[in-house]
Amino acid sequence: MLYWLLYPLKDVFGPFRLFGYITFRSAYAAVVAILIILIFGRRYINFLKAKSIGQRIRVEVPEHHRIKEGTPSMGGIVILAAILVSSFLFCDLSNTNILILFSATIWFGLLGAWDDYTKIYKHKPRGLSIKTKLLFQIIFGAGLGIFLYFFGPQDFATKTNLIFVKNYIISFSVFYPLFIILVIVGSSNGVNLTDGLDGLAIGLIATAALAYGALAYAGGHAGISSYLDIIFLKKGGEVTVYCAAILGASLGFLWFNTYPAQIFMGDTGALSLGAIIGTAAILIKQEILLILVGGVFVIEALSVLIQIVYFHRTGGKRFFRMAPLHHHFELKGLVEPKIVVRFWIVGIIFLLFALSTLKIR
Repeated sequence: MLYWLLYPLKDVFGPFRLFGYITFRSAYAAVVAILIILIFGRRYINFLKAKSIGQRIRVEVPEHHRIKEGTPSMGGIVILAAILVSSFLFCDLSNTNILILFSATIWFGLLGAWDDYTKIYKHKPRGLSIKTKLLFQIIFGAGLGIFLYFFGPQDFATKTNLIFVKNYIISFSVFYPLFIILVIVGSSNGVNLTDGLDGLAIGLIATAALAYGALAYAGGHAGISSYLDIIFLKKGGEVTVYCAAILGASLGFLWFNTYPAQIFMGDTGALSLGAIIGTAAILIKQEILLILVGGVFVIEALSVLIQIVYFHRTGGKRFFRMAPLHHHFELKGLVEPKIVVRFWIVGIIFLLFALSTLKIR
């Protein structure tokens, strides 16, 4: 909104020219998102406590998690609010990519809130059924895939960048919507599975947002994209501002979510943040790189899959002491903060490796 209101007045007041720079708007989008949560976070926590909106702990998690029963949940609402408000202020609202990201934020925010509501008020520890969540994830993914198939960037509607190979772009043709569904479902559920320890998922989301902010800026800059041999998307650079808002909101929420957590983001945050990052990856044609940027999320999801398959193939034996993987390390005796910080370090290593692939070609 400020871009619309102030940038046209640049000839009247020179400093308004700054709103024409994506880097300037990104920096302030991050700062405002942080401030929103720091200012309103404590009040929101007190509100949740007053309404008895607390976390329900499932019986199968490690025993010491019992002390977290009743910790305010649905913190994802304040995260998404900070992202939306900050983006509304600093993004170019005429940019199609921003409107798509707004849609993803609202769609998955509502889905996550419904899931949390079911857990808290319907007394169902697992919330919505897996089929229900998958259905709504697939509906959004299919809708986005079909829209981009017909109205995506000219000459690149169904194409994406391929890592490690120079001057080669993959085209999914008519299978593009199916590919988009896979990205959305995978990214949304990957974050949701990882959100099991204080600060773990939100810290990794901050890392992923930083990565895709940088990638969006590179893909939206003619000179940098040409130098790196990646697809140039004129409108893709604006995604940087939205990713900066995600980064800021994540850091702000981490203030309250770090061990011992004063609030959990719940599925309102986990389902939506994963889907938003996945959507950002799709819009800048860096979907495949998501495997590396979200490497920890991929590992966590694979640990669950391995556990299920191994359990059924061996007649009840377990490959890990517990899945997702962070619970396995808990049961091996590592304390929660140590696991979280080490997973963050692994996430940063994945981030650096992901960005380095832009030149490893």
